[in-house]
Amino acid sequence: MIIEIALCVGAVALTVLVGSLVPLLRQLRKPVAQSEYLLVHINAELPLLLKEMRATTENLNALVKHARDGVEHAAVLLHAAGTVGDTVQRVQETIQGTSRSFLIRLVSLVAGFKATTGVMKTHIHREEGAINGK
Repeated sequence: MIIEIALCVGAVALTVLVGSLVPLLRQLRKPVAQSEYLLVHINAELPLLLKEMRATTENLNALVKHARDGVEHAAVLLHAAGTVGDTVQRVQETIQGTSRSFLIRLVSLVAGFKATTGVMKTHIHREEGAINGK
């Protein structure tokens, strides 16, 4: 009889356990179904998304490479422009120095010419005075 009571108590406990687990399992069934649906969609869309990310990364790497090449070409161009600027500055300095030297020589020549004409005028006036004074 003890065995029968134990079996009855066990059956009642099992019934209570199953009775409490059934509503819990019904509640868990919806989130599990939604999770499965989500995983199926993620598995379907993830490869496409990864392909697009790879393509975008490759495009970005190509763009960066082109930008680097452009910067290198611009650096060469700017270096050449700087060299041309230095050359122009040297030519300008040379021309300024030559023109100053030319102007100094011209002024010296004019001053010498004036001095020569002054001396000649003085000498001619003295000679005319000597001829007239005889």
